[in-house]
Amino acid sequence: MSDPTVTPLNNSLESGVRAAIILNSLFPRSVDLQRLVDFDYLVVHSADVGGPDSLHTPTPLRAGELLVRRSVIQDGLMLMMSKGLIARVPTEDGIEFSASEGTNSFVESLGARYLLKLKERSAWVSESYGDSSKEGLAIIMRGFFDKWTSQFETTKEISRDSNE
Repeated sequence: MSDPTVTPLNNSLESGVRAAIILNSLFPRSVDLQRLVDFDYLVVHSADVGGPDSLHTPTPLRAGELLVRRSVIQDGLMLMMSKGLIARVPTEDGIEFSASEGTNSFVESLGARYLLKLKERSAWVSESYGDSSKEGLAIIMRGFFDKWTSQFETTKEISRDSNE
C-alpha cells in the first residue's frame, strides 16, 4: 500500500539526482547553493526562458516553487554528498558545490527517457547560463518571482470577489 504523504517528485532523491546532473554539466566549475537552485528551476522549466520544452508540465503559479526549492535541494545535496557524487568546495565567497570524481560515471549510467531529457536540459542551462553573472541571473529569476506574485495577487482578488 502506498503512503499518500510520500511524494515521488521533488523529494531529496529527485532533487539530488538533478543537482548531480546539473553539476556534471557544469564541471569543472562549482556553484553556490543559490545558483544551483536557480539552475534547477531553469532545467525543469526551460521553456519559460525560451529554451527547449520544459520537463514538467507548466502550471499556474509555478514560480512559487522558488520559495520551497532551496530546502529540498539542500537535502538532495546532502544525500548525494553522502554517496560521494557531489563535492563541497570552500571558496573565497563561501561554500560551493561541484561534481565529484564519480559523478560523470553515475550520470552516464542513467538511461531513462526523463533522465536523458534532464541531461539535455542541464547541458542547455550550463551553456546558456553557466557563465552569467550573479546579478544577471538574479534579474532573470526575479522576473519569475515578480510574475508569480502578480499572478498570486490576481488569484487572490478573484477568490475574494467570488466570496462577496
